[in-house]
Amino acid sequence: MNITAKTKLCLIIGNPVDHSLSPAMHNAAYRYLGIDNKFVYLGSNVKVENVEKVVESMKVMENFHALTCTIPHKIEVMKYLDWIDPTAKKIGAVNSVVKENGILKGFNTDWCGAIIPLEKVINLKNKKVSLIGAGGAARAIIFGLRKKEAKVIIFNRSVEKARKLADEFHCQFSELNNQELIKESDIIINATSVGMKPLEKKTPIGVKNINTKQIVFDIVYMPKETKLLKEAKKRGARVVSGLEMLLHQGTAQFELYTGLKAPIEIMRKVLYGKN
Repeated sequence: MNITAKTKLCLIIGNPVDHSLSPAMHNAAYRYLGIDNKFVYLGSNVKVENVEKVVESMKVMENFHALTCTIPHKIEVMKYLDWIDPTAKKIGAVNSVVKENGILKGFNTDWCGAIIPLEKVINLKNKKVSLIGAGGAARAIIFGLRKKEAKVIIFNRSVEKARKLADEFHCQFSELNNQELIKESDIIINATSVGMKPLEKKTPIGVKNINTKQIVFDIVYMPKETKLLKEAKKRGARVVSGLEMLLHQGTAQFELYTGLKAPIEIMRKVLYGKN
């Protein structure tokens, strides 16, 4: 890295964030394009009650250029921004913040990250999708699925939270323990943190509900192959790794942060090489 006092800081925050592969992915792209003197990408664990302090720091630090938010900060950060992109506003979550002339602008690239890899394997129109979770990532995925005219059922531990989200996006919801409906789905998506440490030995649904006709997509990417994906493979389902979502939301984010075309294959190589 050719870091100087003029290098622009891009930072990912979350709790936890130690597992994140975003710094390695973005920094490899900076090096490849020869702009590692202009940008550096770092990470930091931040508690949700301290998100406002991070945003305030971004405002006063001239070279603090971009902020990436992961679990559980994608909704909280919105309170402190100057402007929010209409798509991110509709989703109700922000994962990417860019400072332009001192103005903090919020965007969401998660929905692209989820939809692009799914569309590579299936036409989403009229497909039945069981989505597990109702947090910031789930909101982005549901937005993308509805945009592509998929039929979505939201499953969540909090039925009220699922109901509220279903009302917003004009789709269905169900209690998480009512998993018979999942058997009828074309696609199952885990948009929770179940499968990531310390829950790496767990699955968000009963795996008996998975069959050979389904696609199973887990947004958790550490470990690369979660227990859910392993079990889905055993049952003959087609699987999509969370690394694909990380990659495609990351390439869109890279272009927001730098204004340059992302070197997608370089970024992909780093992600898969790290696992």
